[in-house]
Amino acid sequence: MTTTLHPLMGVRLPVPVAATQGTLALAMLPRSEPPAAHGAASAGATVVAIDQRQRAVVEEWTRRFVQAAVEIVGGDRPASQLLRWTVPEVYDDLRRRALLVARAGGHQPGLARVQPVRPRVLSVHTCFVRPDAVEVAVHVRYGERSRALAARFERIEQRWVCSALDFS
Repeated sequence: MTTTLHPLMGVRLPVPVAATQGTLALAMLPRSEPPAAHGAASAGATVVAIDQRQRAVVEEWTRRFVQAAVEIVGGDRPASQLLRWTVPEVYDDLRRRALLVARAGGHQPGLARVQPVRPRVLSVHTCFVRPDAVEVAVHVRYGERSRALAARFERIEQRWVCSALDFS
């Protein structure tokens, strides 16, 4: 009895891949067109119409606020510097975080210690949900590490106040 080898033995035939796979039916084909541009939304999302100058002012203010907040948590600034611009819950959370980091590092919070790596705010993305409320997504870099922060600011008594701050 002779055995004849099939001419394709040992050759792997290509398996066709469906355009959708799995139970979620996600399209696995590459996009051929860039995402649709949303006009002014490329600089930041807007649920309500906001003047571009006001947007720029608020974005710069939120950038400075978040930079101060990460410096407070890192121990470079006292939490009291943001007391006027936070609701009590956010202020208490900042103080608690600064204390935990200080305990872990063996130093006192807010005494302007020199960190080996200083945090830097790389980007701020805003979404005005009302004329007097803005939600912010922030990218912060600590040396080679990155961190995301989310915040909500509301205009209370003619000033912006941080009503929520989440360190992710």
